[in-house]
Amino acid sequence: MSTPPATLSLASLPSHRVSGRWIAWFALSWLGVWIAQLTPVQLLLPLQVERFLDATDWVQNVLGFGYISGVAGAFAIVAYPLTGALSDRTSSRFGRRRPWIAAGTAGFALSLAVLGAQTSLWGIGICWVAASTFFCVLTAALTAAISDQVPIKQRGYVSGWISAPQAIGIIAGLVLVTALGLSTFSSYALLAALLVALGLPFLILVPDQVLPAGVMPPLTIRILLEGMWISPRKFPDFGWTLLSRILVNLGNAFGTSLLLYFLMYGLKVSDAEGSLITLTLVYMVFVIIASLFLGRLSDKLGRRRAFVLGASALQAVAALILAFVPSLGAATVAAGLLGLGYGCFLSVDQALATEVLPDQLSRGKDLGIMNIALTVPQAFAPMLGALLVSATGGFTLLFIVSGLTALAGAAAVAQVKGVR
Repeated sequence: MSTPPATLSLASLPSHRVSGRWIAWFALSWLGVWIAQLTPVQLLLPLQVERFLDATDWVQNVLGFGYISGVAGAFAIVAYPLTGALSDRTSSRFGRRRPWIAAGTAGFALSLAVLGAQTSLWGIGICWVAASTFFCVLTAALTAAISDQVPIKQRGYVSGWISAPQAIGIIAGLVLVTALGLSTFSSYALLAALLVALGLPFLILVPDQVLPAGVMPPLTIRILLEGMWISPRKFPDFGWTLLSRILVNLGNAFGTSLLLYFLMYGLKVSDAEGSLITLTLVYMVFVIIASLFLGRLSDKLGRRRAFVLGASALQAVAALILAFVPSLGAATVAAGLLGLGYGCFLSVDQALATEVLPDQLSRGKDLGIMNIALTVPQAFAPMLGALLVSATGGFTLLFIVSGLTALAGAAAVAQVKGVR
């Protein structure tokens, strides 16, 4: 029995390069996503938790923030592959991914607006879990657009336009909130508005593949659960890439998620928020340079693993500098190294992930599993890091663990054999 042409078309790898306009709208959408996600993580949410927790011991404030972030991470484990699997089967006339991008954007923006009005720790926690879940819905569909529409030899460069906006988004959100002197509610409302405004061009103007009815089987609980397990023996490159992603992102999150607390209570700088902006600016510059230049270079050379290995090693060095040279000057150097390593990792590893997928018809679900390794470590790191800080009363062990975890990620990606 022959394979229907529609199935062959959807399963085939893209061959036509996407245009500069496609990339511009894609990057703009990610800029809105990162402003909305990272500004709360880096500044608003820790301060909001600290205000309502009102603990006399600063470690308890760190733990409170960590627990909320950890619960959000647990929801992301389900949200990512579920959204990916559903979008693989969505036969809307608007396309497979577009309805989920729209739903994720709307839910994320509404959750942020409501989060800004909360007056209890329970309310803060529930709203952040909702915001993080819709963030997963949105980004699962956005990352699937790369494997749907971008040819392999362009994926390193296009993936760089995920990481470059991440760096810009962090600093833009921090500067806007602090420079404008906004209240908590106004800050979250601004983030929600930017998320929607920056995401609309990609949502409205970029065409999406339409899935004919009957190509994919209906999603059942059994199919979903079976799809969650991708045998590392049968697909070893997928398994090693997933493990590497988990470890490198966990190492990066250990080094960055508690940075505000490190400045406030570790280095005891007089202006922690101002110093955070300075470090983030340094980080941003190097992330942009690495993600755009090195992502394109990996496309040109046809190599991914060497870039990911080098990126992981740079992040390890940065973390160990923070551990053994605890000063603001050393932290500035570490921010540059961390940005260089993480920018390279984000762009090249995203391209690598799209090349080790087991099934092109289920790439939304499989990339959803890959995205767990991108977001969940960032969600659990504040909680795990807070426990390390609580156990030792300082940040040295946290940064040592950060460096060792990144090195373990480098060792994992070295095992990938099917991609150069």
